[in-house]
Amino acid sequence: MTDTLTPVLTANWGDDKAWKLSNYERRGGYKALRKALEMQPADLVTWVKDANLRGRGGAGFPTGMKWSFLPKDNPNPVYLVVNADESEPGTCKDIPLMMASPHTLVEGVIISAFACNSHHAFIYCRGEVLHVIRRLQQAVREAYSAGYAGKNILGTGYDLEITVHAGAGAYICGEETALLDSLEGRRGQPRLRPPFPAVAGLYASPTVINNVESIASVPGIIANGKDWFAGMGTEKSKGHGIFSLSGHVKTPGQFEAPLGITLRELIDLGGGMREGHELKFFTPGGSSTPILTAEHLDVPLDFEGMAEAGSMLGTRALQIFDETTSVVRTTLRWVEFYKHESCGKCTPCREGTWWLVQTLRNFEAGKASPGDIEKLLDVSDNIGGKSFCALADGAVAAVTSAVKFFRDEFEAGCTTPAWELFPYEKSALFADSELGAHA
Repeated sequence: MTDTLTPVLTANWGDDKAWKLSNYERRGGYKALRKALEMQPADLVTWVKDANLRGRGGAGFPTGMKWSFLPKDNPNPVYLVVNADESEPGTCKDIPLMMASPHTLVEGVIISAFACNSHHAFIYCRGEVLHVIRRLQQAVREAYSAGYAGKNILGTGYDLEITVHAGAGAYICGEETALLDSLEGRRGQPRLRPPFPAVAGLYASPTVINNVESIASVPGIIANGKDWFAGMGTEKSKGHGIFSLSGHVKTPGQFEAPLGITLRELIDLGGGMREGHELKFFTPGGSSTPILTAEHLDVPLDFEGMAEAGSMLGTRALQIFDETTSVVRTTLRWVEFYKHESCGKCTPCREGTWWLVQTLRNFEAGKASPGDIEKLLDVSDNIGGKSFCALADGAVAAVTSAVKFFRDEFEAGCTTPAWELFPYEKSALFADSELGAHA
């Protein structure tokens, strides 16, 4: 592994007005684009494939390989879609990236579109983050004015239109096929596959869909070389990534480091756990990834390490909880979110998440009955893997992993309310007086 911290995507976040084109260019911005436009699109795809850039949106699928799935003989236009619909509980890396340095993403979009022979790219952003949408729109306007986008980019004859699209505010639209339906003006619901988006995606045309961080990583690979990128991280999980540290740590925030760093190292970088407390459990990649405990502090945070530990790297959204936290209450809050955000298309998800919430509320109130733990697991078994998308799997992961590691807390939920076992004010990040001071 290289140095503990590897500021690449975050290197300019502290610069004065880092979002402006002139300041981005001062740091070498758009030089990678000039280099890419001198290469053949197929060579760019191979370059990214050889660097072993894996999707940074959660699934970890090789980006270059996804690009190579595009059919060569399809008469329809090719579209590039950037999934900026960040809404996973605990995940907060793409929005600050777009806010601090939108041109990093815009340059990545242009290079990636050129590599995929696409002439129209869409950035699908959450409608609630209006400030980010405005900043993206301004960055795209600057790119057009400078000749980096639009007609005849930098005199090469390559044309690219970039559209910033404001989503309608639904978690399900982070699922790539639901995102496509939303982008086409329909209600966001997952599609049955096949056909896959690479063959029939947006407007029934070949489409590449990538996460913000995946696309934003492309300029660095082109500028510094595939060996530079592959020299970071672990054997199968290459490169750098933004780790979002939140919860019961002294200094939460974004930490960009090589994949394979451990949670122990990240907590140290965050100033340690809050005074007088110790780690109880955490999510390695947002609430849809199975929770892990203090025994996993030294497991490498890469795709393979997390899989071996029984979880997933996901979006590297590390929510940290200390011993004052009720696992029952935390699980209930997560599942309430998934119940609310279920699109309702699939019966197991629509009905199952409702039943999970009702049962978990009984555990929280100390009113659960003997056998309710088995009921939780049985309902989870009837949900997981039986829906069109992974939303239901995320809800199940929260429940099954909580029972696996903290079954005793659920057993206690048959007699004692969670707020008596773990007074909620004890786990609050801010005291009432501090909240009043900031109101």
